[in-house]
Order: sequence, then C-alpha cells, then structure tokens
Amino acid sequence: MYQQMIFVNLPVTDLDASKKFFTELGYTINPQFSDENAASVVISDTIVAMLLTKSFYATFTDKEIADAKKTSEVLVALSAPSREKVDELVERALAAGGMVSGRTQDLGFMYGRAFDDLDGHTWEIIWMDPAAVQG
Repeated sequence: MYQQMIFVNLPVTDLDASKKFFTELGYTINPQFSDENAASVVISDTIVAMLLTKSFYATFTDKEIADAKKTSEVLVALSAPSREKVDELVERALAAGGMVSGRTQDLGFMYGRAFDDLDGHTWEIIWMDPAAVQG
C-alpha cells in the first residue's frame, strides 16, 4: 500500500543553527536532500521537515514570508507514543534553545505541550490514549 508522505517546508534564518536544534531533538538530517540552502530533517518514515534559507524559500512563493516570531503561519502537530515522550521531546527542545508555546493541555485521554523552534515555528507534541481514539 502506498504511504503518503508530508514535507513541511519552513523558512529559517540560520540553517546551521536550525540543523543543530533539530538534531538535538533526536532527528537526523538526510544529506541527499540537504545543501547550503536546505536541510532535510527526517522526523519519521513519512514526515520530513525541509528547512530552507529564507532566500531559497522565497523562490517557491510570490507571497511575503511570515515572521513566525510575530505571526502564526502554521501549527505543526506531531504525535508521541506516551505522555512521557511528549515531555521528553519538549524538554529537549527547550534545552536546545526553543521556547514554550501556549499551555500544557491535559484532558486525561489527550495530553499535549508545544514549543517554538529557533525561528518561531510552533510544534505541538500530543499523546492520545489509544482506547479513546478507537471510540
């Protein structure tokens, strides 16, 4: 069966700093799709974050590039296998220079926290009880 992938393209100010940030979270950089203008951050087999220098990002759009530290342009939500993994990833992000974003949500069957990366892009990390998801 075909597995659809998602490639989230994000403009970054300092590509090297952003690569370091995401590798400190435990993700890897795929060198095959990375160069001085872009870094391919492998989040899973089907999720890739493409970090693009702002000048390179601008070649893909005629729109003004949002300053994610001032405006919200996207909320990237990633699932986690447990509440502990939510906390672990967010704490790693904060230790790597990220900032807390929003409040912790604890609804019992769902738990989530969020952080902003070095460029202000918001990443929500969520866990949902599998029993609740099944209905």
